[in-house]
Amino acid sequence: MDLLVFLLIIENFKKMVKIHTRIKRRYGLSATQRHYPYFHGIGKKHRPKTFNTEESANAWALKQGFKPGQYNLKNVKRNKKLQVVAL
Repeated sequence: MDLLVFLLIIENFKKMVKIHTRIKRRYGLSATQRHYPYFHGIGKKHRPKTFNTEESANAWALKQGFKPGQYNLKNVKRNKKLQVVAL
């Protein structure tokens, strides 16, 4: 990681400050937007894991430590995918 970017990350950790234009140009970012999330991992929300087949859902549940009677498979996303739901 570039030293300048590392220093920007540390500076911006406590407060949201503008990122210098040279840094924006180096990383190919637009000039008019604030890019705090790009440098600070404010990523997507966590969503439940879904599966295409019952076999893959059951295999994942067993791998996570669920026993056969401890979970149900719920149809989600217009009955196209399955979600493991604990009882």
